[in-house]
Amino acid sequence: MTNKPFFNTYGKHILIWVCISTTIGVALKFGIDKKVVVFGTVVIGVFTQAFAGLATLMAAVPLIGPFIVKVFAIPFFWLLNAMGYFVGAVAIKKGYRREFTKSRVLTLALLIGIIIGYIIGHLVPMR
Repeated sequence: MTNKPFFNTYGKHILIWVCISTTIGVALKFGIDKKVVVFGTVVIGVFTQAFAGLATLMAAVPLIGPFIVKVFAIPFFWLLNAMGYFVGAVAIKKGYRREFTKSRVLTLALLIGIIIGYIIGHLVPMR
């Protein structure tokens, strides 16, 4: 692990969030619809990986940072799983039973892969 200066590591993410915050403030000051502002923020945040950068910045805070990231990340996966069940119920009602089964098997394989990767990542020592 290299010890790079803080702003070399996180400068891009900080700049993106300053720009996003400024744009939100200006847009709301000029009376632009809040739904448009939220949609624009989500699109910009996804394409610039700003949300991942924000999570990284929060995780960099000693002791409490990783806990905060986990508190926000785990419910997100629960929400995705719940949406999968609701979509599956609709798909089964419409007669897409075979496709639904294939998608759930792929989802299960992905989740098992994530768990195995997490375990291996914590077992292998970092140099």
